[in-house]
Amino acid sequence: MSLWDYWIEEALSKLHSLQLLRSLRPIYLRNEPQHPTNTTSSKSSFEDEFQVFDEMHPWDRSSVEIQISDATFQNWVHHISSSGDEADSSGHVLADSETGECPRLFKKLLLFSGNDYLGLSSHPTIGKAAAKAALKHGMGPRGSALICGYTNYHRLLESCLADLKKKEDCLLCPTGFAANMAVMVTLGNVSSLLASGSKPLQHERVAIFSDAFNHASIIDGIRLAQRQSSVEVFIYRHCNMTHLNTLLSSCTLKKKVVVTDSLFSMDGDFAPMTELVKLRKKHRFLLVIDDAHGTFVCGQNGGGVAEEFNCEKDIDICVGTLSKAVGCHGGFIACSKKWKQLIQSRGRSFIFSTASPVPIVAASHAGVIVARKETWRRKAIWERVQDFRNLTGIPIMSHIISLIIGSEEKALEASQHLLRSGFHVTAIRPPTVPPNSCRLRVTLSAAHTRNDLVSLTDALSRCIDLKEISVNGSSYAYARM
Repeated sequence: MSLWDYWIEEALSKLHSLQLLRSLRPIYLRNEPQHPTNTTSSKSSFEDEFQVFDEMHPWDRSSVEIQISDATFQNWVHHISSSGDEADSSGHVLADSETGECPRLFKKLLLFSGNDYLGLSSHPTIGKAAAKAALKHGMGPRGSALICGYTNYHRLLESCLADLKKKEDCLLCPTGFAANMAVMVTLGNVSSLLASGSKPLQHERVAIFSDAFNHASIIDGIRLAQRQSSVEVFIYRHCNMTHLNTLLSSCTLKKKVVVTDSLFSMDGDFAPMTELVKLRKKHRFLLVIDDAHGTFVCGQNGGGVAEEFNCEKDIDICVGTLSKAVGCHGGFIACSKKWKQLIQSRGRSFIFSTASPVPIVAASHAGVIVARKETWRRKAIWERVQDFRNLTGIPIMSHIISLIIGSEEKALEASQHLLRSGFHVTAIRPPTVPPNSCRLRVTLSAAHTRNDLVSLTDALSRCIDLKEISVNGSSYAYARM
């Protein structure tokens, strides 16, 4: 048993003695297909109900081909702030359903800034699963998961995600943001529960080592834990394992945790997983990753970045989302059963949130099955990555492409040029990224084609000098206007 296993058992024991352990009690909704979910054969027969396809179909394109009103287009082009009023298109005529032609009041754009990496948001099987559940059960129990919002639909999805991530169990959360918040706050609660007094002494705190470029949800979760005076926080330079090793070696606290994005959302680079695993063996810290952008895209089976780097067993807690490659909504935490019990008892963003509606959960479950079975989608997105490399000469690492422009003015100018050229690529500005590192964040999808990439790179070459773009040690791609 590792020290962390011991500490979690002690924390759970303390909660038990205080009668604060919280339990999930699934509500079984009527008319659910009578298939047990605890055997491989029954799971296979259940999954056979979901239709999958071997290649791209016309509906896949709707995940990357979008329309905006002319009013929205004009606001965007002229830097006019909008509260979304122009989205009320009740007086407009939408595109003809047969010809696909768009009337003058709407603009067609090719989306290169979304997170629907596999193009599943428009998949008919996923839509049918949501519709079927909605017709049978409405939106489902309206309460938190610990009260009455947790159903057999939720449990089935958790089991599938635990299998995907090679973990004992899984806990669904309303969003990926809430999942990271719950994990970070729970980590702080470990020291609070095991403290000898009312508050943890200095040596009883948990040391959290966080990558400088981690997602806002991790940062905010750590800040909330800090307010409880239960953690000490150490920020290591982005993907710098030498710096992390130095911080770990000089830290005298016993309870150590390293948390990192597995694939960084604003830069498109991978965390150095192999080096992290080596440091984990050396320092025996708890390793937590946020695999929001790698799940279903990376790894032979879509298991994510940990599968890609063959280190699934070395990840203690894996946070993920269903709102990106699955094309649905919600977050999850894949972990051991002990960690699940602790998080559901102390993770505030989980405890005090209404559970995801049943149709959303049913759609997500269908999305997990489709994403796993339609392997051509993973192949297609990595082909688009290679296409972009070949067309631009830029050695990008993933389906997230960060073209740093510099100033806000230049980034907006480039984004507007792409808009006029028919491409939806937003300029990313502070506070999302540091000042003077404004960028075009281009994201690729399995629903894109090589011709789409040819058109995009042609438009990019007319607003930035692709020959001047280079990737430095921080994996930034700098563009010269």
